[in-house]
Amino acid sequence: MFSILIIYEAENLELLVTELKATIPDLDVQIWPEVENPDKIEAILTWKPPLGIMEKFPKLKGIISFGAGVEEILRDPHLPHNVPIVRIVEPYVTSRMSEYILLAVLRFHRQAFTYQTFQKAGHWDPLPLPETSSCTIGILGLGVLGTDAAGKLKTLGFPIRGWSRTPKNIDGIECFHGPDQLKLCLSKCRVLVCLLPLTPKTEGILNRETFSAMPKGSYLINVARGQHLVEKDLLEALDSGQLSGACLDVFSREPLHENHPFWSHPQITITPHVATQTDSEYWTKPIVEAICCLRDGLPLKNVVNCEQGY
Repeated sequence: MFSILIIYEAENLELLVTELKATIPDLDVQIWPEVENPDKIEAILTWKPPLGIMEKFPKLKGIISFGAGVEEILRDPHLPHNVPIVRIVEPYVTSRMSEYILLAVLRFHRQAFTYQTFQKAGHWDPLPLPETSSCTIGILGLGVLGTDAAGKLKTLGFPIRGWSRTPKNIDGIECFHGPDQLKLCLSKCRVLVCLLPLTPKTEGILNRETFSAMPKGSYLINVARGQHLVEKDLLEALDSGQLSGACLDVFSREPLHENHPFWSHPQITITPHVATQTDSEYWTKPIVEAICCLRDGLPLKNVVNCEQGY
């Protein structure tokens, strides 16, 4: 019997457990903090585990992450170095993220915020329709999510620039890489979308220097992690007109405090970390695949590079 431990809180967790047991009959599933025998646990399903928890399981063969980012797992200083971390990748996470990004981009591009102001004032003033070809979109992070969003924006006629840590070659996307090419990438981006993993090298990357490298009046969309953004730099960029607005779905502290200045800022759109979500209806297949590979000693998919942080 293969034993797994789930360290995760979700309303529909019981459904996932039922599906896992039905699919893998010899599977023993335990739910934290009720652990009958730590010596038998061979895999852990989690997103934000308590610090130091991993070293309590001597037979641990793998960690399966519910989240797209794994920074909450990697922050554990006692994380076993020889235990692989596997990310769960399911298509609806990707398509939902692209939906959100397209919505945010098009609201900016088609001047929805200006028309909202006009409506409040009872002001009728049709504006010239902007061309998508004149609005370059920059995407920081060209992984699965970034590449999918870039492709869908490209079909609408937006020129796409992408930036990543290492060189990429993606058809129809002008690719840049490394710290030396970041400002060059940003120089024509009217909209900047952050989809980077959170690592020590990317934390705080959305800062004064980044905003200054973009054309005046550009727009920011952050759907990655709140820690990518230097909040005071964003407020300064908005107040100076360097940025015309921002759409923020993630924050360094969640829930966002009710007195935070972002709530009342007229140029900031806030959503409560809902750009995409992992649905338990689609969890089962990739989780089962990962468990079976761990159990049978087969090659794993979507293994995290712990040195790179993603």
